[in-house]
Amino acid sequence: MKIIRDCLKAASNRQKSYVDLKRKEIEFQVGDNVFLKVSQWKKILRFGCKGKLNPRFIGPYEVIERIGPVAYRLALLIELERVYNLRNKSIALVKVLWQRHGVVEATWEHEEATRKQYPNLFFGKIFGDENS
Repeated sequence: MKIIRDCLKAASNRQKSYVDLKRKEIEFQVGDNVFLKVSQWKKILRFGCKGKLNPRFIGPYEVIERIGPVAYRLALLIELERVYNLRNKSIALVKVLWQRHGVVEATWEHEEATRKQYPNLFFGKIFGDENS
């Protein structure tokens, strides 16, 4: 067991030394402009183009407040209000297949916004409408 533990510790230290070479201690001040690193979220939320051309960073955004040692509050656009940590919350989404578009181009939309824009699509017992 001691040999295995020592080997794992050596491998961990070696990996840490590789990562530490590229790691930078960066701190931002209120008023600085920063770029936000984004990733595609299971084809639900897309930033600009899709595929290889999907941007890795968006911005710049202004730092409004420093929350913790590595956490900052940014002045984000209204369009980015869907980008946050969900924790144990759930968001009702519907998959929309648009006319004259293939299945690959179907998008996920918020159910509430879709209900407001297309109320005629949400009726019947499946959607909880008792009148139909």
